[in-house]
Amino acid sequence: MPKLGAYTGLAALGLLASLVLGRPELAVVAAPFAFLLFVGVVAARAPDVRVVLALDQERMLERDELTITVELDARDAVERLELHLRLPETFGVVEGANPLVLRLPEDETTVVELKVRPNRWGGYSIGELFLRAHDALDAVSHEWKVDLRTPLKVYPHPDQLRTLVAPLDTQVFTGNQVARTKGEGIEFADLRRFEPTDSLRRINWRASARRGELWVNEEHPERNTDVIVFVDTFTEARKEDQSTLDLAVRAAATIADRYLERKDRVGLVAFGGYVNWLFPSSGLVQLYRVVDSLLDTEIVLSYAWKGVEVIPRRTLPPKALIVAISPLLDERALTTLLDLRARGFDLIVVEVSPLPFGLAGRGERERLAHRIWQLKRGALRSHFRRAGVPIVEWRAPAPLEAALAEVGAFRRRARYTRA
Repeated sequence: MPKLGAYTGLAALGLLASLVLGRPELAVVAAPFAFLLFVGVVAARAPDVRVVLALDQERMLERDELTITVELDARDAVERLELHLRLPETFGVVEGANPLVLRLPEDETTVVELKVRPNRWGGYSIGELFLRAHDALDAVSHEWKVDLRTPLKVYPHPDQLRTLVAPLDTQVFTGNQVARTKGEGIEFADLRRFEPTDSLRRINWRASARRGELWVNEEHPERNTDVIVFVDTFTEARKEDQSTLDLAVRAAATIADRYLERKDRVGLVAFGGYVNWLFPSSGLVQLYRVVDSLLDTEIVLSYAWKGVEVIPRRTLPPKALIVAISPLLDERALTTLLDLRARGFDLIVVEVSPLPFGLAGRGERERLAHRIWQLKRGALRSHFRRAGVPIVEWRAPAPLEAALAEVGAFRRRARYTRA
């Protein structure tokens, strides 16, 4: 789209002043500018510039660097070209300039590199370019937009998680989790007398020699676990550029990554204004499925009452370990979690604490209301524990591993109390 340059204003101002003031010499002064404008308009034509944009990667972790390469090939020389690449607000420029001004030689390719760093996970489209070309006299400029948007997926950076919550039950599939039951395996469990159906390789010859009869080893089989990552997306607490949903997505990605690395089967349920789910599976492909689904997670306002019955049954297999990540702010999520426990699922709850996002006010009433809110949340956690649900409070930047370690301590206390 052509636009007239600065000479237009100078020529028009001189001619207008000549007419208003009755001074013909002002028109003579403006004549050179009008001539330059006339020459520029006559000679002006839209620049023929070929633009190619490329990203050095299509999937990356947040806070890693991304290199964006723009190739500009002009058939005719462009004396001054203004180039601007639209970037998401969460992207920061590490190296290079945006926007920038450059000159394009005739029939030559100019390469521009820009290094950026995404500071938040999500799905993005990069490649919307705005260009403005000026002629040699700066009399006429042309503006146009080039849409070369390329999808980019930025994954949340996983936290360090060396230990995982052990499930109460395992599945029949082979994995790396030592089952509590006895069967074929490599982890020693107990000794028993030999039976005719036993394999000879299971005989413990040392124990048999001491007792004068054949005894065999019993082992714990290596099984896998069905893990369902349950993310509450009904509501969130937000402060500036961080929210409980951001922390929940990062925790969910970390937990899914570690369980899949251990050859367990992992599924996903995003439970909120809309329900999104993935059936449990294993392998690297499942990890990409889970993380891609987490990138689409968002808070969708809904007043409809939803319960566990809207979740497909195959998504919640029997004996599954359900790791729920929730700020515990919506009554529908609380009811669903307690319903899952009542149905016999092995449930643990990671509470992404909203307290850092809702600080107490300065007034006495505000501080009192904040204190009452804290007491209600403490009573809510006690209600879950009385129902036999391990619940841990996680406040960033504390490590997630420290919060999950409390689950094991809760289960040990619970077994001691039952005994």
